[in-house]
Amino acid sequence: MKILRILFAIPLMGLALATAHAAEPAVSIPEPATDLSTPSGAGPQTVVLAGGCFWGVQGVFEHTKGVTRAVSGYSGGKKETAHYQMVGTETTGHAESVAVTFDPKQISYGKILQIYFSVAHNPTELNYQGPDRGPSYRSAIFYADEQQKRIAEAYIAQLDKARVFPSPIVTKLEPLTGFFPAEDYHQDFLVLHPSYPYIVFNDLPKVDNLKKLFADYYRDRPITVMALSKPTQ
Repeated sequence: MKILRILFAIPLMGLALATAHAAEPAVSIPEPATDLSTPSGAGPQTVVLAGGCFWGVQGVFEHTKGVTRAVSGYSGGKKETAHYQMVGTETTGHAESVAVTFDPKQISYGKILQIYFSVAHNPTELNYQGPDRGPSYRSAIFYADEQQKRIAEAYIAQLDKARVFPSPIVTKLEPLTGFFPAEDYHQDFLVLHPSYPYIVFNDLPKVDNLKKLFADYYRDRPITVMALSKPTQ
């Protein structure tokens, strides 16, 4: 469990620790050569992505046009162990993940993957991201079906062949056996706490990079779990 994530009451200490791990720069990468086709009348699709702390990954996709919902949670383990304190023991098999639901008529699965690999995290870091260590912070795509798996496999091979990263991609492809939403206090964390030191140094730069590299897909006003959960009047 990362120390920074529980230092709400000690902001100066959190600031000192966070400055030691500034966000890594985004990498401009090509679009996938192969993408999912979008049949007429296709409804929303969901892919579950893991790439370190779910705060930043969720924040990036909440700012992405075409994404209709992005929920922080846990994948890779059992429902009984899908709790922050337990996942932090690194014994549950879970990874901090984000279920990204998107409208394929506005944004493709391939474009979601391009943003994921380029902006949302560093896919060459094995079982860690920035200051966070352990398999719960692994890079992983929890695919919903064989099509999602096939496109992701092909894209990883394409990027490795092009050597767009200094090291090979270590992203794991794992079948989606369950997604369990994280505790309420983790949802929309980047949006609700933009001045929190961890967010400032590790995650806000990801949103800035989304705006710079994917301007056509950047949404200034994020779509949040909190807003979607409000009852209609």
